Amino acid sequence: MKIAVVGSGYVGLVVGTCFADSGNRITCVDVNADKIARLNRGEVPIFEPGLEELIQRNVAEGRLFFSTDIAGAIKASSVIFIAVGTPQDDDGSADLSYVIAVADSIGTHMDSHKTVVLKSTVPVGTNKKVRDAISKKTKLTFDVVSNPEFLKEGAALEDFTKPDRVVIGCETDAARKVMEDLYSPYVRTGKPILFMDPPSAEMTKYAANAMLATRISFMNEMARICEVVGADVNHVRKGIGTDERIGFPFLFAGVGYGGSCFPKDVRALVSTAKEHGYQPHIVPAVEKVNEEQKHVLFSKVQKHFGGNLKGKRFAIWGLAFKPKTDDMREAPSLVLIEALLKAGASACAFDPEAIKETRRILGDKIDYADSALAACDGADAVVLVTEWSEFRHVDLEDLKKRLKSKVLFDGRNIWDGARVREQGFTYYGIGVR
Repeated sequence: MKIAVVGSGYVGLVVGTCFADSGNRITCVDVNADKIARLNRGEVPIFEPGLEELIQRNVAEGRLFFSTDIAGAIKASSVIFIAVGTPQDDDGSADLSYVIAVADSIGTHMDSHKTVVLKSTVPVGTNKKVRDAISKKTKLTFDVVSNPEFLKEGAALEDFTKPDRVVIGCETDAARKVMEDLYSPYVRTGKPILFMDPPSAEMTKYAANAMLATRISFMNEMARICEVVGADVNHVRKGIGTDERIGFPFLFAGVGYGGSCFPKDVRALVSTAKEHGYQPHIVPAVEKVNEEQKHVLFSKVQKHFGGNLKGKRFAIWGLAFKPKTDDMREAPSLVLIEALLKAGASACAFDPEAIKETRRILGDKIDYADSALAACDGADAVVLVTEWSEFRHVDLEDLKKRLKSKVLFDGRNIWDGARVREQGFTYYGIGVR
């Protein structure tokens, strides 16, 4: 099948590359000429495990192409995926200007029946807006399908090729057949393709992310209550997670969620509800708890040092909002660093993938190290923000020699507090004893 994927960001690149790997001819299109030039040189602008190798193989085998020629890609393809950004407006709503601009281009340049697939995360009602935008430009027939993505950064290739389910919102048998053919290689183990109306498909994406964000904020609030009553959130997590009605995923206490999806989608869901005359209660509380949680580590640091951080130096372990990505969007580390700097402290940070992106954001406001231990030289404490696997088994003896004072702030509860304390460290976790 000949497919155009408009938008060569995170979602577009993963979707296009995976469809190419199942035998389709894919053209990834973007208005950013520099990005397309880099991709054509073999440079992948994002970090996602396995993606670079998969792109290189499919380019070499003649199934994957990168172009700025949207008109040519539209004419040459029977299926067109819209995978452009939907950034957040000031009121929290999703900015659909890029989506509608692509719809206008499709209507202008299409020369035969097309199946247009909305892969961008969009609020309920966008499918109709895209249909209306295309209809204004052409009299030719077309279908618009809503096909939300459920990709986790750091595991996107597996999520795409081994999905829990595929959600399809469409209104014609022809569109249903196209989507069944496209996704058939990925559901051979019996995972379902769920066909529904477009508004329900659009709502499913927001509901899923809001539910996961709710679980995170719920556990973070439980952690804060555990601290004041003397309980241990790790025990509580096991106690409730073994209940099959609850389960363990997304029940870890920490310093709050970040990234491109949960914060934006939670706010967009609230905005959509208000736009239709309903004032939500739970979802705004999820966001409020999360924003407060991003300040918890700084509060612990400030309390330990008696409220005076001037001249103190901190080793920051982990910058990206989660492991296995270089994504710094709404990362809790940025909140912590800004608070430390404002209080007169300095910081030296290490992250296996996100230093380049952090430097783009913060410049030389902080120092950067080549390793986690090197970041600790002369520091007053270690503050762990992101739970990269390589941080889990640290050489405590080496750490002692490098630090001015033996203090560890564990923002993800990845260390055994009792063992760390036995080695002479002062240890602070999130909601643990």
